[in-house]
Amino acid sequence: MKQIIGAVAFFSLLMTTVAFAATGGGDVVIKYKKGHVTFSHDSHVGMGLECTKCHAVPFTTSASHKTVTMKQMQKGASCGACHNGKAAFTVKANCTNCHKQ
Repeated sequence: MKQIIGAVAFFSLLMTTVAFAATGGGDVVIKYKKGHVTFSHDSHVGMGLECTKCHAVPFTTSASHKTVTMKQMQKGASCGACHNGKAAFTVKANCTNCHKQ
């Protein structure tokens, strides 16, 4: 009985480790005229955000994601849903936080 409990505990720990290792998704580079934006899944997940906070709304996949303007973001679209000055820094005055040359 102890061997079964030990095996179940080991398997559970192994599966949890595999799940956490797959969390993230790496960096996504979005090309803009005013400087590319590199979105880091690791930094956002590392802050404790759940994947479902952004997936499936407002983002589904990079292929189906529509590019939005800064004006739309300032009204809460795309990254502006969280980067509104309340949940995270605002997109209105922090250009260099995201747009790197």
